[in-house]
Amino acid sequence: MAEARVKARSRRRGSMFGERFALFAECLLTGVWIAVACLGVVTYPAAFAAGARHLRRRTTHEDGGWREFVADFRTAARAGWFVGLVGWVAAAAVWVDVLAARAGIPGGPFVGAVGIFALIGLTVALLRAAAVWTPGATWRALLADAGRRTVLDPAGSFLVVCGLAVVTLSAMFVAPLAVPVLGAVAAAAVAVEERYRHR
Repeated sequence: MAEARVKARSRRRGSMFGERFALFAECLLTGVWIAVACLGVVTYPAAFAAGARHLRRRTTHEDGGWREFVADFRTAARAGWFVGLVGWVAAAAVWVDVLAARAGIPGGPFVGAVGIFALIGLTVALLRAAAVWTPGATWRALLADAGRRTVLDPAGSFLVVCGLAVVTLSAMFVAPLAVPVLGAVAAAAVAVEERYRHR
C-alpha cells in the first residue's frame, strides 16, 4: 500500500515536471514566432498579443498552434500597427531627450531620466495590454486599463521590467538568444496579469 502511494506520488511529480518543461519549451518557440511577427517593425504589439494568447491557450490545455497564432496576429495587427507606430515615435522622442541630456542642455539630465522612465512605463503597459488581448478588444481600452494596472500593481510591473532586462542582457551577450527569450517576456506578462486577476 505504502509502495503504491510512493509510486503514484513519483508519477505525479514526473508528469508535473514534464508539463512545466513542455511549457518552458513552448515559451521559447513562441519567442521565435513573436520575433518573426515583429519583422514588420510596427507589428510588435500584435506579435506579443498573439504570443500571449497562444500561451494562455497552452496553460489552459486548449488546442492551438502556428495557424491560430497567425490568425490572432492578423486580427491584432489591424489596429495594433498604429499602436506600434506610436511606440516608435515615443522611443524617438526619448532618444532626443537623451541626446539633449548628453549635450549638456540645462535640465537635460532630468528630462532624459523622466523620458526613459516614461518609456519603460509605456512598454510595461503595452505588454500588459497585449497579455490580455482577445479578438474584438480595442487597443485603446486595453492600453487604458493596462496603464492603470501598471500603476496600481507596481510589483507585477517590476516583474515585467525584469523580463525585459533578461531580453536586453541576452541580446548583449549572445544576440540570437534574445529571440526565444521574447516568449518568456510574453509569459511573464501573462503570469503577471493572472496574478493581478486573482488578487
